[in-house]
Amino acid sequence: MFERLGRATGVAAAVTAALLTLTTAPASAGALPPANPYLGPVGTATMHGDAESSDATPFPGPGTGDIRADFHEQAAACPTILQGADGLPQALCTKIIDRAPKVLLLDPNSGDTLAALDLTKGSLLGGVYAYLDDQDRMVTVDGSGKLLRIKHERGGSGWRVFIDSEVDVTQAVTGHCGGNGCDAVSSVMPDFDGRVWFATDNAAAGYVGLDGVARSIVLGPGETVANSISTAPEGVSIATTHALYQLGVDGAGNPRVLWRQPYDRGPARKPGQLSWGTGATPTFFGPGSGTEYVAITDNAAPKENLLVFETATGRQICATPAVDGTENSPIGSGSSLYVASTYGYPYPQLPADAGPSQPASATFTGGMTRIDVTGSGCTVVWTNQVPSAAVPRLSVADGKIYTVTRRSLLDTGTAGTGSSGSSSGSGLGTGSAGNPTDTYKLAVIDAATGRIESERFMGGTPIHDTLQMVGTIAPGRVQYQGTMTGLFRITPR
Repeated sequence: MFERLGRATGVAAAVTAALLTLTTAPASAGALPPANPYLGPVGTATMHGDAESSDATPFPGPGTGDIRADFHEQAAACPTILQGADGLPQALCTKIIDRAPKVLLLDPNSGDTLAALDLTKGSLLGGVYAYLDDQDRMVTVDGSGKLLRIKHERGGSGWRVFIDSEVDVTQAVTGHCGGNGCDAVSSVMPDFDGRVWFATDNAAAGYVGLDGVARSIVLGPGETVANSISTAPEGVSIATTHALYQLGVDGAGNPRVLWRQPYDRGPARKPGQLSWGTGATPTFFGPGSGTEYVAITDNAAPKENLLVFETATGRQICATPAVDGTENSPIGSGSSLYVASTYGYPYPQLPADAGPSQPASATFTGGMTRIDVTGSGCTVVWTNQVPSAAVPRLSVADGKIYTVTRRSLLDTGTAGTGSSGSSSGSGLGTGSAGNPTDTYKLAVIDAATGRIESERFMGGTPIHDTLQMVGTIAPGRVQYQGTMTGLFRITPR
């Protein structure tokens, strides 16, 4: 059974083969950042691939040939699909009916559900950001205010998913604002010493130590956190709606701010964004250690800048105009960054506190740019007009960027119109937006030139909307892609 599910030697061989390709990776793709020993496999343990949120993977993608795209309806949006060293995919999804998170254990050969576990409803991002630890357990904080390590095992009656351990972090999360549910954890990530760091919706940050004690500080009054956090050997990076922070631990064992860099957050949220501020999870990257720089995008108008900082000091390396607007984290590999525009993306609903956008609406046309860090700053290498409807993923094994394009059958140059909206609820809702004739295709882009090499049909209805979710590339040229009501398992045909 374990061999059939891709466990043990089969997965180990695939991982070893993928890592060996790094020494002969295409020139356009740099090496991956350092592996965090408290995470699962590099490339599949976090939403953005690794602790540094590089959005790069050592595994080759499905390629440019024909594909098989099997869709699995889950009655839930599935933004986080991870895979452990045991070869078993795990998805953290948000149910449509009540917006509560659930964990799915998937069959790696089919994408079918083997087992599931419902979690307590919390904030929206509490059902989005999670990671797999070095024991293949999913780690997250749900609405119960507990840090959960979720395990799976196969018994006589089949597979089951269950809570293996829990730590109550309620006081560290809400103690700064009076308790009673006044704040909630938005994301978690381990640092390189085993502490589990968290950030909250209202910009508190802290960690659960190896002693099981949770400690926290408030980053900035009036600030919020709407994206995930990243860790590197140098510390923890958190982007709020006002500034980028680098955090560490002081001599007494408490979290402390190493440096803070405010950015231009613009006059308002832009169409195609879910919050007013950066849409980016911080990305560590660099041609040397793989973490000497950290990057985000700002929210400047009319064009957003890619901001690159020196990790150790916070010194700004460059501010380079990149895209009209984005909700996505940059890909980072070697000296290169890749930024995809989400400006005008037609989300079916917006978070309750999103606020109006300026302008009130815009057409989603997409576009992607590559920017390289050089000795004199940053240089734009290429731009294209790819209408990317997912967070792109770079394979350093084949030098390709994999994403999903959204195009209308009636007008291939237009992929829908986004509005400011005043609707409440989750950005993972069930309503439709944009053009009902939109189709979704797996796109393969040459990282060296920005040229689209292929687009292969995946789906053509609103349930196939990938909603700017991440595509995870697993061993065996398998790609998992979440949608607003389920997930795709994509393989070469």
